[in-house]
Order: sequence, then structure tokens, then C-alpha cells
Amino acid sequence: MATNLAIDQALLQKALEVSGLKTKRETVNLALQEFVNRHKQLELLDLFGKMDPDADYDYKKGRTR
Repeated sequence: MATNLAIDQALLQKALEVSGLKTKRETVNLALQEFVNRHKQLELLDLFGKMDPDADYDYKKGRTR
């Protein structure tokens, strides 16, 4: 899907340099993916302390050596 956006060119150039990617497209896609991932992480943090632990869960049972 082609989209025209007014992106700050200086900021895009800095992101391109920091990322080490070769194209603006890759850089923007990476930035968007990281944005989405960050917000998913924040949603998970909101769940901490809201769920009751399973008293019957045996964490040692899943270990293998």
C-alpha cells in the first residue's frame, strides 16, 4: 500500500544511521514494529498483579537437564 507521509527528514536520517539499515522503508517499518512491540509490553505490565497464581503449578516438572 503506497502512502505519502510528511516525515521529518533529519529524524529519518538519524534513524537510518542508528539502525544500520539500507533503506528508508526498512527503517520506517522497523520503527513501527518497535512501537507496536513496546505498547504490547506496556499492556503486559498492566497485567502484573492482576492474575491469581496457580497453586498447583509445578515449575520443577518442566525442567530438563
